[in-house]
Amino acid sequence: MDPFDSPSTAQTTVETNDDNSLVGSDELSSAALITRSTYGGVLMGLANLVPGISGGTMLLAAGIYPRFINAIADVTRLRFRFRSLLVLGTVVVAAGIAILLFAGLLKDLVVEKRWIMYSLFIGLTLGGVPLVYKMVKPLSSKSIAAAIGAFAAMAGLFLLQLYEVTGSGSQSFPMMVVAGLAGASAMILPGVSGGYLLLLLGQYVPILGGIDRLKDALKARDISAAMEPGLSVVLPVGIGVVLGVVVVGNLLKWLLEKHREPTLGALLGLLLGSTIGLWPFQVPVPPQVGDEIKGQLMTVELLAEIEKEDWKTERFTPNATQIGGSIGLVLLGLGITIGVSKLGSEE
Repeated sequence: MDPFDSPSTAQTTVETNDDNSLVGSDELSSAALITRSTYGGVLMGLANLVPGISGGTMLLAAGIYPRFINAIADVTRLRFRFRSLLVLGTVVVAAGIAILLFAGLLKDLVVEKRWIMYSLFIGLTLGGVPLVYKMVKPLSSKSIAAAIGAFAAMAGLFLLQLYEVTGSGSQSFPMMVVAGLAGASAMILPGVSGGYLLLLLGQYVPILGGIDRLKDALKARDISAAMEPGLSVVLPVGIGVVLGVVVVGNLLKWLLEKHREPTLGALLGLLLGSTIGLWPFQVPVPPQVGDEIKGQLMTVELLAEIEKEDWKTERFTPNATQIGGSIGLVLLGLGITIGVSKLGSEE
């Protein structure tokens, strides 16, 4: 059953074809399925690099989302159908290639052009609200209560962020696993951004930086240099991604089927609250001797080694041009996500 269908539609779908309950009739040829899965995978990979864009929404835009969910359900139930493996494998490989190619560029943009990128992120995030609202309406007391609770939780997380002393969170192996799990969990639901969750956890820049270092080492055929980002970033994040897709993906699918109203209500509150932590007008501040960065007191030697991505940030008062530009970027991001969501509704 597609957890996003209305109850009557979902019931009809199951009665018609139990094995394809998430996709309905599946008449695409293998070549067409590969093409659509590749397109959706690339979009999903790029989406998970950009806080605010949902990988699930991108799969909807490519018309592959129901088949992707069905493929996950098949594989986790040890039903290794050819078409399910084809969809899942193609999406994952395409997403991985997109992430590998563009991680460095997006990391640099977030660090160097923070107010521009964050303004765009706000619009991209808010663009997911109409999609989720359409799924949750008509609003009930359960969905409203869940939305308020989720919004409050996001506000609480933002307040906790105000006490952070570094630009990045803990980069331990367990934290990287958690980051991968959170990012993968967000991929499952349209409207939820895995990139934003990584940003909130303080792992967005470290993960993208690790992927970029791995890419550079592989291009230089330097295996020893590739080991550090491979073992400290890619491996734990990969473990978290697998756990997130398999465990959390099935859990969210169950929640949407059994507790649809409060689950979608919470999702709506999460989206609305997620923009709280994306205030765009902040700049990185160079650390001074004696400052604490990533648990270390800065010395002259350490100051020469610290990366700009780890600097603390402070807010600034924008000028009229920046305010106007920020509003324009918010509207641009809003239009992009809403437009992509409308494309996905055509399947």
